Amino acid sequence: MKIGFIGAGKVGFSLGRYFAENGIFITGYFSRVLQSATEAARFTKSRAYDSMAELVTDSDVIFLTVPDDAIKEVYDQVKAFGISGKQICHCSGAMSVSDAFPDIARYGASGFSIHPLFPISSKYDSFKELGKAFFCIEGSDEFIGVWDELLRKMGNGTKMISSENKAQYNAACAISSNLVCALAAESLSLMEKCGFSQTEALKAFQPLVMSHIKRILAVGPVEALSGPVERNDVGTIRKHIECMESDTDKSMYKAVSMKLIDVAQQKNNGADYSDMIRALR
Repeated sequence: MKIGFIGAGKVGFSLGRYFAENGIFITGYFSRVLQSATEAARFTKSRAYDSMAELVTDSDVIFLTVPDDAIKEVYDQVKAFGISGKQICHCSGAMSVSDAFPDIARYGASGFSIHPLFPISSKYDSFKELGKAFFCIEGSDEFIGVWDELLRKMGNGTKMISSENKAQYNAACAISSNLVCALAAESLSLMEKCGFSQTEALKAFQPLVMSHIKRILAVGPVEALSGPVERNDVGTIRKHIECMESDTDKSMYKAVSMKLIDVAQQKNNGADYSDMIRALR
């Protein structure tokens, strides 16, 4: 299998190096900026292409590691070079294969979405931790088992999902990672009003956050839940809402707490949370 990359950003860098470290041959990179392709090629000991057509010809698998809104545009360019027998892959968690490559079967090629559930934040360092990443795969029945087996042999967990579930899947990923940043930002803001610097607050929160995350991952959110919503402490919840200044912050707190009531009712079957619900509404 010879893999080429169109797009030389963080994802292209990281996946290319990760694949290369696991014995997969990387043909090289094409990018609108040749310097970026050259940098990625040097990092993966592959080749920098100044012709997209040549990279497509030389590769069995072409990864389109470009921004989501550019995937279909780049695919339209790639298919013009002749892609029969090739595999075209993207790494978007939100876009399905049918959205990205709607007519790929007509060109005799196979399409895949191969998405790592991992925050790729560094071109040069993220590949070192990709062995821990879980990958979700969607695409052609003909080769999807090959990708599943390949990633598993590399030590990754995998799950094959259907195209109609991509929106729910991506929302789940965003909630568990990106949206947590909003909650953390609000926590830090409140701590700073108590006289903490951001550095002090982060240090203070570390054992609290890490212990709770480990508990959630070990037993699930229902068993891990604690705090004023779980114990039905309406007075404390009212004080929390009153100390928040902006409507956005209050709305966020109320919305998340309303969801927590659903979780708390699973943990405390039969408990009456009607007063809590009224306070949050």
